[in-house]
Amino acid sequence: MRSGELSRLTGVSTDTLRHYERLGLLAKPPRTSGGYRDYPADSLDRVRLIRRALSVGFSLPELTTILKMRDGGQPPCRRVQAIAVSKLQQIKQQIRDLTAMRDQLDVLVKNWKIKLSRTREGEPARLLEALPREFTRTSRRSLLTKKKRPKARVNGFGPNRSFNGRSSL
Repeated sequence: MRSGELSRLTGVSTDTLRHYERLGLLAKPPRTSGGYRDYPADSLDRVRLIRRALSVGFSLPELTTILKMRDGGQPPCRRVQAIAVSKLQQIKQQIRDLTAMRDQLDVLVKNWKIKLSRTREGEPARLLEALPREFTRTSRRSLLTKKKRPKARVNGFGPNRSFNGRSSL
C-alpha cells in the first residue's frame, strides 16, 4: 500500500509516516520501481497501535524503545506497565495542582469582584497589584506561572537558543 493510502486509512500525514520510519517505529518499506514507498499490510495495524498509545500519553521515544524491544523478541509488558503507572501518578498530581489553582483563583475572582464593586467607574482597581505574594506552590513555581521544564540540549542548542547561540526569547 502506498503512503497516501496508509495516510488516509490511519489519519496521519505522509510526513508523519516518514517520521515514524526515521524513529524506527515503522519499518522502512520497500520501494516500487517508480520509487514510491510500498508499505506492507501490517503497517496499518502498527500505525494504529502507535496512534492509540500516543492518545493515552506514551511519547514517541517511549514507543521507540518499547517497539524495538518487541521487534527484537523481548516482551516489553513490564516496561509498558511501569510507564503507564508513572503517567497515571503524574496526571493525578496535575489534577491536584489544578484543583488547588482553581480554588485559589475562585477566591481571587470573588475578592476582585468585591474590589471592583467598591471602585468608581473609570478608576483603576489595581487588581494585579492585589495578587497575593504567594500562591500554593508546586515544586518551585507558582501554579499560575508553572512552565514546562526546558528540554535537554542537543548539540549545544537548547529550547531558548537559536543556531547562533543567542537567546531566541
